[in-house]
Formats: sequence, C-alpha cells, structure tokens
Amino acid sequence: MKDKIIETAKDMFLSFGFKSVTMDDLASEMGISKKTIYAHFQNKTKLVEATTDHLFCTISDGIDAILEEKKGPIEELYAIKAFVMFHLKDDKTSPQYQLQKYYPKIHNDLKVRQFETMQECIIDNLEKGIKTGIFRENIDVEIMSRIYFMGVIGIKDQEMFPMQVFPVSKLMTDYLEYHIRGIATEKGLQILNKLIKEQ
Repeated sequence: MKDKIIETAKDMFLSFGFKSVTMDDLASEMGISKKTIYAHFQNKTKLVEATTDHLFCTISDGIDAILEEKKGPIEELYAIKAFVMFHLKDDKTSPQYQLQKYYPKIHNDLKVRQFETMQECIIDNLEKGIKTGIFRENIDVEIMSRIYFMGVIGIKDQEMFPMQVFPVSKLMTDYLEYHIRGIATEKGLQILNKLIKEQ
C-alpha cells in the first residue's frame, strides 16, 4: 500500500503541484481513507519527502541505464534530457519551484543529491567527448560540469523564466543546444545539427 500511495502521490504532485494536492485529494483519488495514508506517512511533508526520493531514484536508475547503452556524448545528453522530461511530465507544474517555495529543506537536500549524481555523469560525458574529438580539448571539465548543473537549475527559476512565457521543454532543449555549441568541435557540431534536424 505504501508504494501505491507514493506512486499516486507522485503523479498527482507532478500534474497539479506539491502545494495544490491535499491528503484529502490523494485519499479520494485512491479510494481509501486519509487514516490509511497517515498510517504510512506521519504528515504531508513526510509524503513529499518519500515521493521526491522515489522520483530521484527512478530518474537516477534511468540515467544509469542510458549510460550503459554507450551512446555518443551528444546523443547521450539528448537521451537523458528526454528521459528526465518524460518522468517530470514536462515540468508542467514546475515541481522544483514549488519544492523550493513550500518545502525548502527537502529541496536543498535534493539539490545536493542531484549535484553529486549529475556532476559525475557530466564529467564522464565531457571526458568522453574530448577523447572522441567531439568536444574541444581545452575545456576545463570541472568548471564546465558545474556551469552546466547551475544552468539546468537556473532555468527552472520562475522569476527569471516564467512558464507562461518560456515552456520548460523548450527551455531545456535550447539550453542543451547552447551548452553543446559552446564546447563542440566541428565534428561535434555536425552530430548536433543532424540530431536537431531529426528532432
């Protein structure tokens, strides 16, 4: 039952927002009593914590699976972006922004975990790109991986990029292209342009 509650809560939070969905809404959606939910989760904060942890693990496992496919560095970045956007339901309700506003501690803990996971993944991607002649040899891998992470987090800032003006899926696509164009060799740009045409 606990797993079912987390799964349903995850879908509802991503569709309607962490703030909007109440324990009553969740109980009604599942056809169970609130008492059943509280038997597994002390309060809504504990449920949000469990849900974000579950989502983080799902996305991390999915990214690991993509990395195992040994795609080219640029194709790998696009595959990860598509996978993440699918699992975040295209960020329709900007879950990251709502987490930051209403559950700052959970948001900060998650950001630390995201950084640790992404840092390793992006450094590997950059090193592979340099080795295969797709990314420039003179880029500083440590700096570039952090700039990339800060950009991914930064474009989710609702004050800078309001969703009504900047759809998240377009922002993510444009930012990824911006990142790759800044570090790609001529060989890398050919791969990127081909990928963009195919999208």
